[in-house]
Amino acid sequence: MFKKLLSILFIACSVSFYGQTTINGKVYDEYLEPFSNAVVVSGDARATSNFDGNFTLTVKQNFPFEIQVSAFGYKTETIEVTSKDQEINVILKENVALDEVVISASRSPERVIESPVTIERMGEIDIKRNTSPSFYDGLVNLKGIESREANYGFKSINARGFSTFDNTRFVQLVDGVETSIPALNFSAGNLVGLSDLDVKNVEILPGASSALYGANAFNGILLMRSKNPFDHAGISTYIKGGVMSQEAAGNNAFYDVGIRMAYKFNNYVAGKVNLTYFEAEEWHADDTSNTTGIGGTIIEGDRKTNTDYDGVNVYGDEVFYNLNDINAALPLMDVSRTGYDEKDLTNYNSYNLKFDGSIHVRPWANDALEIVLNTRYSRGDNMYQGTNRFSQKGYFIEQYKLEFLGKNFFVRGYYTGNDSGQSHDLRFAAIALNEKYNPSKNWFGEYATVFSTTGSDQQARDYANRNRFVPGTAEFKNALEEVINTPINKGGAAIKDQTSFYHADANYNFRDIIRWGEIQVGGSYRKYDINSNGTLFTDENSGITFDMVGAYSQIQKKLLDDRLKLTGSVRYDKSKNFEGNFSPRLAVNYSLGQTKNHILRASYQTGFRNPSITEQYFGLRSGPKKYILGTSNENIGRFSTTVRNEDGSTDEITGSDAFGKSFESLSNLVKVDVDPIKPEQVTSYEVGYRSIIDLNSKSLLELDINGYYNQYKNFVAFKNVFTPNYGDVASDGTPNAEAQTAFANGDYTEFVLNTNTKAAVDSYGIGIGLNTKVFKTFNFGANYTYTKLVFDQSTDPTFKSGFNTPEHQVKFMFGNQNLFNNFGFNVNLRWQNEFLWQSSFLDATVDARTVLDAQMNYRVPAINSRFKIGGTNLTGKEYMVAPGSGLIGSMYYISWTIND
Repeated sequence: MFKKLLSILFIACSVSFYGQTTINGKVYDEYLEPFSNAVVVSGDARATSNFDGNFTLTVKQNFPFEIQVSAFGYKTETIEVTSKDQEINVILKENVALDEVVISASRSPERVIESPVTIERMGEIDIKRNTSPSFYDGLVNLKGIESREANYGFKSINARGFSTFDNTRFVQLVDGVETSIPALNFSAGNLVGLSDLDVKNVEILPGASSALYGANAFNGILLMRSKNPFDHAGISTYIKGGVMSQEAAGNNAFYDVGIRMAYKFNNYVAGKVNLTYFEAEEWHADDTSNTTGIGGTIIEGDRKTNTDYDGVNVYGDEVFYNLNDINAALPLMDVSRTGYDEKDLTNYNSYNLKFDGSIHVRPWANDALEIVLNTRYSRGDNMYQGTNRFSQKGYFIEQYKLEFLGKNFFVRGYYTGNDSGQSHDLRFAAIALNEKYNPSKNWFGEYATVFSTTGSDQQARDYANRNRFVPGTAEFKNALEEVINTPINKGGAAIKDQTSFYHADANYNFRDIIRWGEIQVGGSYRKYDINSNGTLFTDENSGITFDMVGAYSQIQKKLLDDRLKLTGSVRYDKSKNFEGNFSPRLAVNYSLGQTKNHILRASYQTGFRNPSITEQYFGLRSGPKKYILGTSNENIGRFSTTVRNEDGSTDEITGSDAFGKSFESLSNLVKVDVDPIKPEQVTSYEVGYRSIIDLNSKSLLELDINGYYNQYKNFVAFKNVFTPNYGDVASDGTPNAEAQTAFANGDYTEFVLNTNTKAAVDSYGIGIGLNTKVFKTFNFGANYTYTKLVFDQSTDPTFKSGFNTPEHQVKFMFGNQNLFNNFGFNVNLRWQNEFLWQSSFLDATVDARTVLDAQMNYRVPAINSRFKIGGTNLTGKEYMVAPGSGLIGSMYYISWTIND
């Protein structure tokens, strides 16, 4: 009996050992350079090539068997292995962009060419070709994508119009986690995003995406995927430096370094950390042009010629008074206080320290289930432009995520919190400095006394300014330090915000259970905890919390030999302050040709956007007599402020006053009827054509054409109204006698209300993109975008649409990844026509511009390194992104990347 058992055990072990086979091989790119991080699979066995391109794979199969070798952006190669001694050398060739696999369009893997909607993408190959200092900067070269460049680290990405620097209509995700700042509801560029070393790919869906991604995916969504440490292990680093050149700032050095460390402990556990740091000079904002005031326009004049001068980047001069109101013998002449230049109030030094780390656990040693625990931090200094210009000093953002991932599902929860640090409003810093050395009532009195005897603005101003804090002196620095640490609602300039939110979402795909079609279901929940201590929101005396919930489902079905693809989805979302909303989407694709590489598509989709936290709960003082007021029903009841009249008396104004007794303008005192804010909605109709065309035996043309028409309902934008500090509305809709007296005395308060227009707002556009190879090995790409607003201003004269987008954009790309051994280059050229920029800061025309970026790179395989030298805006002609922001100059850089 014992011998039989021993024999059985021996046979079992023999079979086991016989079934385990170890093979070795090497992966190269098409230039025969070692290819790292290629994924090699056979059945359940999985391996990754190292920095030298080598891999070792252990399989439980007998010869012969097949292995698949793949990498994002490259064609998958299948190799038959017939013996252990077989020499395995795999060459991965670059994939056609339209043939690559994306997930964002349908939350399910599919080729770009088969996507039911327009999609733009950037992969690892594109990042290496990139002419910009970072992958995020390079997104502007994609078709239909715009970038609002504020400074070295802060860019705001958008598509299809309607945005400023604070783009609340566009959602940005990193590995499924939204990167928006909780208090502001928009993403601050890539400050909480990925390092260039950790980017797997980037996908952008221009246009409404609410059906799958919920509220606020209104203009589009950007999804960044990082590299998994199970597949991408090792240490990589980069060192980058160069010069930023601007007429206002001169030439200033910048530095940028990063490191990624990932380790696969075994088939069960892997982990990674990323650390990046940069220092750079902000683009200086020094526009001294005269304006009509906050949110107004640029006009003629300067400090020497205009007594009521109010400069674009000069602050404190917003406070003005009419001399005739002080002394009836003096002329009817407005006089403004002497302001401080922006450069006197901030040092323009910026930095960002960014860290993220994650632990990945696969309980069954495969991707059937992966548990991810991730944390992400970002701290730094930079400038931000909203209604005013803000110096964000010592801001801090933190995120924590726990996620369960499987082949057909995910469940995740995360927390995001922000701390504004020593952030402050530059306009109110200047106003507070002026009040500190000489209160306005006294200053204007002194000015009037001297002016009455001399008739000279300069002499009167010099006398009233005699005790003015002089920039650069110790007295000035001490006074500035005091006002920027005093909360803005207490007479200073400081923003004290620690808003946060909790989020959970889940998705399940029934593709392995239901075979006739692909069905997905999912849902999400979010809860906000607003905490600005009254410096931004109406939460000085009581906290604010609110939540939102959503659920969605999608069905996809292929018919007619997989040529016809039908997609239908619907989502329901409900927020505390608003009624629930359904967002349906229908799409159809049809594949033409024998190879099915000519795709026609059409879609009907809807989007909606719940008003942002600022649009709901703002109670922000934006000028001496001006407030931005959030207009949710709850906030109207919460808002109350004490205003000072010209004679020194005070009155209280409430949110109900701003809604119930406001007038259109000082020159047209007609009552304005404004409703509390509601969610805005968009209905989008889109058609498109994608094709991979054989030009000859060695060259393909990728063609992508799309057109869309958007119809908006309850579109949200700013409306300026004027409220008398006392008095009311007469029965005929005009100010009663007391209110007329208030306006005559200058005793009024201006409100910027976030509200919905009743006017029809539409937009439409087309996009054409092509990519091919010319002269055998050179990459060439070109795209054109046309975007048009349809809005009759006469139907709502005081409404600002804030479209802020050029009608025409043209972009070109030309390069060669391997012009000769290990040497490559790339060039990007962008042109756009002029357009009108509208915002609560200032309205102005942004001039047409042409921007040229280029880079050269050289690979040194012996040390696994890539050196790159490049520059942006090489023509040297500075351009304006938005009125009030610093002009964008040129950047010249050199970088050294190891093990990319």
